[in-house]
Amino acid sequence: MPDAPVPPVADTVPTRHTIHGETREDPYRWLHDKESDATRAYLLAENAYADTLLAGTEPLRDRLYAEMLGRIQETDLSVPYPLGGFLYYTRTEEGKQYPIHCRKAGDSGEEQILLDVNALAEGEKFMSVGAFAVSDDGRLLAYSTDRTGFREYTLRVKDLETGRLLPDTIEKAGSVTWASDNRTLLYTTEDEAKRPDRVLRHVLGSGAPDAVVHREPDALYRAFLYRSRDRRVLFVGSASSTTTEVHAIPADAPETPPTLLLARSEGHEYYPEHREGLYYLRTNRDAVNFRIVAAPVDDVSPEHWTEVLAHEPATMLEDMDVFAGHLVVTELSGGLPRLRVISFDSGEDHCVTFPEPTYMAGLETNREWATRRLRFRYASLTTPASVFSYDMDSRERTLLKETPVLGGYDRERYVSEYVHAVAGDGTRVPISLVRHRDTPVDGSAPCLLYGYGSYGIVMPAGFNPSRLSLLDRGFVYAIAHIRGGGEMGKPWHDAGKLGSKMNTFTDFIACADHLVSEGFADRGKLAIMGGSAGGLLMGAVTNLRPDVANVVMSYVPFVDVINTMLDDTLPLTVGEYLEWGNPNEPDAYRTMMAYSPYDNLRAMDYPTMLIRTSLNDSQVMYWEPAKYTARLRTLKTDANPLLLRTNMDAGHGGASGRYDALRDLAADYAFLLSTFGIDG
Repeated sequence: MPDAPVPPVADTVPTRHTIHGETREDPYRWLHDKESDATRAYLLAENAYADTLLAGTEPLRDRLYAEMLGRIQETDLSVPYPLGGFLYYTRTEEGKQYPIHCRKAGDSGEEQILLDVNALAEGEKFMSVGAFAVSDDGRLLAYSTDRTGFREYTLRVKDLETGRLLPDTIEKAGSVTWASDNRTLLYTTEDEAKRPDRVLRHVLGSGAPDAVVHREPDALYRAFLYRSRDRRVLFVGSASSTTTEVHAIPADAPETPPTLLLARSEGHEYYPEHREGLYYLRTNRDAVNFRIVAAPVDDVSPEHWTEVLAHEPATMLEDMDVFAGHLVVTELSGGLPRLRVISFDSGEDHCVTFPEPTYMAGLETNREWATRRLRFRYASLTTPASVFSYDMDSRERTLLKETPVLGGYDRERYVSEYVHAVAGDGTRVPISLVRHRDTPVDGSAPCLLYGYGSYGIVMPAGFNPSRLSLLDRGFVYAIAHIRGGGEMGKPWHDAGKLGSKMNTFTDFIACADHLVSEGFADRGKLAIMGGSAGGLLMGAVTNLRPDVANVVMSYVPFVDVINTMLDDTLPLTVGEYLEWGNPNEPDAYRTMMAYSPYDNLRAMDYPTMLIRTSLNDSQVMYWEPAKYTARLRTLKTDANPLLLRTNMDAGHGGASGRYDALRDLAADYAFLLSTFGIDG
């Protein structure tokens, strides 16, 4: 019988840092050197170790991949959306990794390929398209690409009549929008810490240096831009996670100096739209979950506000879209989304509601201004992604497309539920879950529990055809809608950040315990999963309660919290002081030290773990999971597998090609199933 493979052992280099009278050891800090041969050798050694340990799962991985791929209609077409006399859509072709962006003039027009991402990806190990903006006259396409995964985009402009690229090239471009003259582009660019700090104006072919339209010097803020839905106004401004400040520029006179709407006031967030001489603002002034007001464009001060939609403490106004005849508001009530439609002519409003116990819903691409037909998307844990057309006057909804699930999928074979766990302080925490109808609720089922719980982000209860490979093998799949997320509005986010961050972790533990106590899960077959800030969740939870689950699957995890948040040269750090705290301040440091996964590892038994990261991640640097793994290997007192897999050619989202991403998922599911002794 061959000897078991020996895991890599990372070298230690004594490194200490003293702050607030406390000295911390960081013996793996040398892994921060991305260009070092030693760093690369360690990451590759971990990959080789993982490959060796998982070699026995390859037959199951291949079966799962074939099974998952067999549910996908590989050659497919998105629902075309109208814009400027064209119908725009993307399509995929069997065997090709990336989408193809197209348009045609009307239903019977000839297809024109605008951008074939497969062609862009030739010879590249990674490809992602960022900006995709067509000029008002339909002739020019501004698009940007990232070839490494570091989210560093290069902007190009393509003449859609000739198919040629213009010589104009802009590096490190972020958001992009056209002015109405069809030759002026506004775009954001970033500083050395990858913070969008400026909005610039570029005139095609002028040869003149790009003019700075807006500059944000405060590292807490990020510059942004967008164009109003009626296409008349260019909005540029700055936003922190708690405060915004917006300026306006006429879209037909882009050289006009920006006009300030409302000066920044700490804690005031407002997001404007424009219609017929009025600005409509979604604002949190005197409204923690936002309200909507209207104000004349020549004076937007609060004394001129007219209430359009009043604040309701139990309802979060998450987004607002203004059309010629209607205002559409995306709301969250009871943790679930709905759409509110308000007629400007009659003043009447109504809600678009949905029948399932848990689901996701939001607006689809809606580029027409003067329309009564709204596009929205809907999915649930049992209903595949669907696009509807909704008549905002007659209230008739029409299904335009439901994403096909091949292989005889029958949604009636599955059951979704919306239940609540009770946290230690009495807070009811929602859980969305789905299972096969034949899966018993008697405490015997394997379960995968997913969580995130940061930045006020809502974790949608959507459909994933690959998940059927777990459900058909008796799994319960669950999503913990914990504090720190946005499901229950802004107070839900506030109750899981800064000094209250520990609520996020204890909420998740309460959800896991609830699933076990109510018979949805077998503790010995409970797996937990999270990525990025959800990877922080995984690390904090396993330090607090290592017995909470049998398997941990952690993706690009933010686990080296203190070291990262002390380094203000890194992407995201300063702007995220408002989410996590600034560890240079003693109270914030102590709060963060109480949960930072890397700093709280200790000698004890840990669950089986699979950790994934990417070398070119610009959001959570690869060294965080690498250091965490290296330290954990020296402390864990169990014999459970600990695997670190690094994609050497990708970024935060992992592999960019759809087939590559599916292979990675199949490998992870094979790891999970084999750990639980399920090999069929």
